Amino acid sequence: MASGACDVCSKTTMFGRHIRHKHSGRWERKAPKKSRTFRPNVNKHRIFVNGDWVRLNICTRCLRTLAKPA
Repeated sequence: MASGACDVCSKTTMFGRHIRHKHSGRWERKAPKKSRTFRPNVNKHRIFVNGDWVRLNICTRCLRTLAKPA
């Protein structure tokens, strides 16, 4: 897996824009845009899988799903 990716759902870094909204001005002075990254909240956890303890990089969304009562 890629670094910083979830081993369960394979969620990885996504890319987007940061737009600083100026509230006035013409098209010549429109809001400046910068590229930015959205990184998943990935943690290292030991999880009991198939009778074995496995160390996984797992995102908090997957951790919450695992903690749900079945």
